[in-house]
Amino acid sequence: MITVIIPAYNCEKFIEKALCSVLDQTVAEDLEILVIDDCSGDNTKQAVEAVMERAKAMTAERKREICYLKNRTNLGVAETRNVGIRKAKGEYLAFLDGDDWWEPDKLEKQLALIREKDGVLVYSGRELMSSDGMCGGKIIGVPKQTDYKSLLHTNCIPCSSVLMKTEAAREFYMCHDELHEDYILWLRVLKKYGRAYGINEPLLKSRLSPGGKSRNKLKSAKMHYGVYKYMGIPTWKAVWLFFCYGVNGVRKYFWRGNGENG
Repeated sequence: MITVIIPAYNCEKFIEKALCSVLDQTVAEDLEILVIDDCSGDNTKQAVEAVMERAKAMTAERKREICYLKNRTNLGVAETRNVGIRKAKGEYLAFLDGDDWWEPDKLEKQLALIREKDGVLVYSGRELMSSDGMCGGKIIGVPKQTDYKSLLHTNCIPCSSVLMKTEAAREFYMCHDELHEDYILWLRVLKKYGRAYGINEPLLKSRLSPGGKSRNKLKSAKMHYGVYKYMGIPTWKAVWLFFCYGVNGVRKYFWRGNGENG
């Protein structure tokens, strides 16, 4: 079984597309889909319940079960994902933000790769979409593999593209919403386990929401540097790595190419 963890906050307009992209996955394994509502003030719950009816009608050969959970208080995205990590029944888990979606063969390809490599974490490329879900015309590729040292130079692992072993996620969990909580987790996992593996295809469709962290480049840069300090990187090295991060950021978003170097 694969557990899909979807943190949801005021995403009634987008959650149906995200959920349907999970229901339509071609992977043969059963899917447990945990939607964790972080105290939304809109109709996110009703939107999820509408898709739950579709999931119940699917054939028994491909079980797709949606479970809606709601936090008692607003916890933030890191701890909301941790709720899903704690409750996950699957051997593997995947993260998907409530406003993103997947290509139908995303999990099938990733499951084959993680088993082939006997790895703990795999990821994929992504296509940037506009806030209304239209094609943005920008594909960001990924390297075929990365390790702790390489990941310090640039975070090439999009959160909504990740499939990983549940036991590895439970060793570390996510923390520090004020930083890049997913980046911290990838670094801690790779520091122990060595490598993660990528599929250089845009299996993830990533919606650029107006309030997203990635839209404010200055704020995102400060958060990135904060990750270095959290990981205990000496100041001189953190400054050098931050320079590399800036160069890679320019390459990633403004240079054309397939992005295989992250």
